[in-house]
Amino acid sequence: MVEYRKLAKLSQPCDKPFVPTVLRSYHPDDFETLFQIDKVCYPPRIAYSRRELRAYLGDPGADCVVAEMENRIAGFIITEAAGRPRQAVTGHIITIDVLETCRRSGVGSLLLRAAEELLAGRGAKQIELETARDNHAAIAFWQKHGYRTRGIYERYYPGGMDALSMVKSISPKLET
Repeated sequence: MVEYRKLAKLSQPCDKPFVPTVLRSYHPDDFETLFQIDKVCYPPRIAYSRRELRAYLGDPGADCVVAEMENRIAGFIITEAAGRPRQAVTGHIITIDVLETCRRSGVGSLLLRAAEELLAGRGAKQIELETARDNHAAIAFWQKHGYRTRGIYERYYPGGMDALSMVKSISPKLET
């Protein structure tokens, strides 16, 4: 995992005016909080189990950026990069979770921008993700950030729910 730390400003603060957001890398002490946030962000059959979440966080190609406000976690994003440097590296967004009280405040956009920077730094030229076909707010968020629908995965989620496969091309960060 790449170490990440950045002070960012929200377009609209959540809960309190002018609360700065700190973006930083995941630390193992964050695990239980991230697990609880995932449980409140997604339905029970879609939220990750502890085992699944640990596996994603432990993947050698994974990065997790955490958004903190007033020393409390407001959200996080987990990504992974697959492929070999100087070849076709593809980024994948595993999940983005933002507490409901902080949604529509810019936290998700800040997390996404940080994740895209990290994936570009790993050489990714394209980022892929899946989102529930009926999650119109999520689809609008991804489209606002340049992601386009590539196809549909039928019965992708438990219970037979379909997912949209979405993709965005990015410029990999050139090493100097």
